[in-house]
Amino acid sequence: MFVKKKEKLPLVSERNVIGKNTSIIGDVKSEGDFRIDGSVDGTIKTAGRVVIGALGSVVGKIECDNADVEGKFSGELIANNLLTLKTNAIISGDVVISKLSVEPGAEFNATCTMKRSTVKELNNGKTTKEKTA
Repeated sequence: MFVKKKEKLPLVSERNVIGKNTSIIGDVKSEGDFRIDGSVDGTIKTAGRVVIGALGSVVGKIECDNADVEGKFSGELIANNLLTLKTNAIISGDVVISKLSVEPGAEFNATCTMKRSTVKELNNGKTTKEKTA
C-alpha cells in the first residue's frame, strides 16, 4: 500500500593514501582521490585527484581529473583538468592536460599536449561571416 522512496546515498569521495614507507608495483584503480608519499611503479587510474607528496615517486602512467605533484613522476600523465607542479616537483615523460600551473623551481622535462576542457558552440552551431572594413 505505501511505497518507501529509496534514499539516495550522498557521494562520498574516498581518499587513498600510499604511505612514505610503502611501495606498490602494479595497477591501481579507484573512484576516489590518491595521495602518494611512497613509491608506485605501474598505473593509477581514478576519476578524482592524484597528489604526489614531496617524498612520493611514481614511474608509469596516471589517468585522473586533477594532479598535484611535489615529488617525482616519470611516464605518461593524463589529467583531464588541472596539473599543478609545486616547487620541488620533477616531471619527465608525456603529459596530456587541459590546464597547467607551474611554481618556480619545478622541473618540467616532458612532452606536453594541452587540450580544451570545454568547447562552447555559439549561435547553435551556425557559422557567421564577419564583415571587415
